[in-house]
Amino acid sequence: MKASKVNSSALVLAAFLGAMLVSLAVQLSAQSSAAKSAATASPLRAPQPSVQVDKIDPGDVSLEPAFQIAIYENLLDELAKTKRFKQVFRIGDRNASEVPELLVLKTRVEKYTTGSETRRAVTTVSGATKLRVHNQLCTRDGQVVLEWVVDGNVRFLGGNLRATHNLARNVANKIKGSTLPEPALSAAEETSSLLSVAMSTGREPAPQLSIREDS
Repeated sequence: MKASKVNSSALVLAAFLGAMLVSLAVQLSAQSSAAKSAATASPLRAPQPSVQVDKIDPGDVSLEPAFQIAIYENLLDELAKTKRFKQVFRIGDRNASEVPELLVLKTRVEKYTTGSETRRAVTTVSGATKLRVHNQLCTRDGQVVLEWVVDGNVRFLGGNLRATHNLARNVANKIKGSTLPEPALSAAEETSSLLSVAMSTGREPAPQLSIREDS
């Protein structure tokens, strides 16, 4: 009888220990998954800057108004395609004044050679339309964060205005491959980002401490 009771107690103890081991294994697995998620998740996703395209400065070059308009419109389209900017504003857009850290793209024409579509169709060695501009990407207060010179040419088939499309595409490619300043996260954006990380890792975000200096 005593042996039976001992065996029963041993079985209960073994079952209890087995359940504890299974529970511990599940907890360790969950913690490991959370740690991996935390390692791969980006704690704070930096916001994208916005940009406003300033009017085209023809400089000392005699550039037809149609070319200036074409350059401007193509720049708006190509900058939007880069997906590097949260918003792309035209000059004079009042909404741009509400953006705290706005970048401004300035474009000054340095060189323009009028080509001939007819001559390009006949020969590949003459008749090219050539454009060269000097670009500056500046902060609202005029600080230059990126500066470069880019060309846009039409050497073979295509109308003269195609040079403006090629130019805008080259400007966009330069920006796309460059490092841009990142706007600071607002309090609401930082809180939202921390909550997203907490949800992905299963952990509560650390409280944000506010330190006030007495004057």
